[in-house]
Amino acid sequence: MLAVGHGWAVDRVAGCGFGHDLRVTESLPPEDPRDALIREQAALIARLSAQVTDLSAQIAELTGLVRELREQLEAARRAASRNSGNSSMPPSADDLPGRKAPAPKGKASGERKPGKQPGTPGAHLAWSAEPDETVPLFPEGSCPCGLDLAQAADLGVVASRQVIDVPLAAATVTQYDEHAVRCGCGKVHEAAPEPGAGQAGTVSWGLNVQALAVFLLVMHHVPVERCAGVLEAITGTRPSDGWVHSMLERAASAVRGACLLIRALVITAAVICADETPIRVGPGPKTREKYLLVACTSLLTCYFLGDRTLASFDGFVLGDLSGSVAVHDRYQNYDAYDGVAHQLCCAHLLRDLADAAEQYPNAIWPRQAADALRALIHAANDAREQGLDAVPADVMAADLRLFRSAVLAGLHEVPRVPGANKKQKPGRMLLECLRDREADVLRFLSDLRIPPTSNQAERDLRPAKTQQKISGRLRSEKATRHRYAIRGYASTAAKHGIPVLAAIRNALAGNAWMPALPGIA
Repeated sequence: MLAVGHGWAVDRVAGCGFGHDLRVTESLPPEDPRDALIREQAALIARLSAQVTDLSAQIAELTGLVRELREQLEAARRAASRNSGNSSMPPSADDLPGRKAPAPKGKASGERKPGKQPGTPGAHLAWSAEPDETVPLFPEGSCPCGLDLAQAADLGVVASRQVIDVPLAAATVTQYDEHAVRCGCGKVHEAAPEPGAGQAGTVSWGLNVQALAVFLLVMHHVPVERCAGVLEAITGTRPSDGWVHSMLERAASAVRGACLLIRALVITAAVICADETPIRVGPGPKTREKYLLVACTSLLTCYFLGDRTLASFDGFVLGDLSGSVAVHDRYQNYDAYDGVAHQLCCAHLLRDLADAAEQYPNAIWPRQAADALRALIHAANDAREQGLDAVPADVMAADLRLFRSAVLAGLHEVPRVPGANKKQKPGRMLLECLRDREADVLRFLSDLRIPPTSNQAERDLRPAKTQQKISGRLRSEKATRHRYAIRGYASTAAKHGIPVLAAIRNALAGNAWMPALPGIA
């Protein structure tokens, strides 16, 4: 090998000429010890980089899991904090295990005291100028002088006391003999049967017992077997359980015409209150339920058993309303009817604001909006008592300004969650409702015929919850429809001052009470 310089060497190849027997090769410099360290560090960096990538993915996954668990925890805490003061839950649920009762309200200045309010009508036992019976009482026995007081001179009445009582009743059997007579012209006439009596030659329960059975079943939620026991205690004779239950269908048939008229009057009313509540009806698991819908006024009550679907709402009165104002909560199905003006229930909104005050304890806007809304409701009540048609603008100006500024402040403090399809926080949804639907929130200010709350509808639905607490589940949808047809008729009669028991008896006798048509006394 010949050295030729510049790090190259020439090797002679045997059998080749000089010009063809040379091969040029590169001479590598000796390896630097640091090269191995560099390769080792590069491999370590690659491994660490892969671990960092894996850990980053794990951190991202755990971060998402923490976010999801935090949302679940927040939802669980919010659900546990729900009570009658900040939601639509009934007060009876406040003392359930794990449920936090609403905080006691501080007594505001001028807040009314419990009990009868000044100016409201009272109730008392009025003295009767013409009592049904007068019983004279005279002293009995003898005088200390030895004379018999029966022979004493009557000096007249020195004191009178009246007692209102009912006699202890016992069932009486009355036989109605229907006679036939022959007129002088030769034509024969037969007496009409007594209303409520059965077929000739049979024995039946009279109208009073029939009406009392329906009254106990429907108005006081007495179960069938207990109702039969109550009738036995009152009359001395026990009807069969089957007969008691059959009175629901018989009474519902008797009030059908009145219920159709009530429904028509509700449809034509200028303002109605509407609400719905779940009730357990029919066979099946405990989770199976139907919804009882109500549309009512201060004089009318109309029920409908269905679902919380738009089809049920259409089958009720809402699909037939035109030009009316419906007072209701924020359930979306009510907004499907364009021909109806809306008044959102302010009682629901105040409970939602109370919930927002708990979710944002350091925020001012929930309490400011609630106080302003209460002040506007009070102004409407005062204006209504004065016989006005609307609240004067100068009266509501200050509270209206406070209400609007609270909503704007809340919108600034509670931003929207980014993303078109992202679920928004309840506080944000409430604020957007107060901003975007202000006309539906405050409609009661411009028309004092409109109540600010749907409390009338909630009062008319409350008996359904009482019934459910007693019975747990109504076994038949058909019987449930009969039950609430009767209750709608009885509730409407009661709102007109008609005694419910008498109204039911008259219906069973074929002479159901009917509400008067508008403009007809």
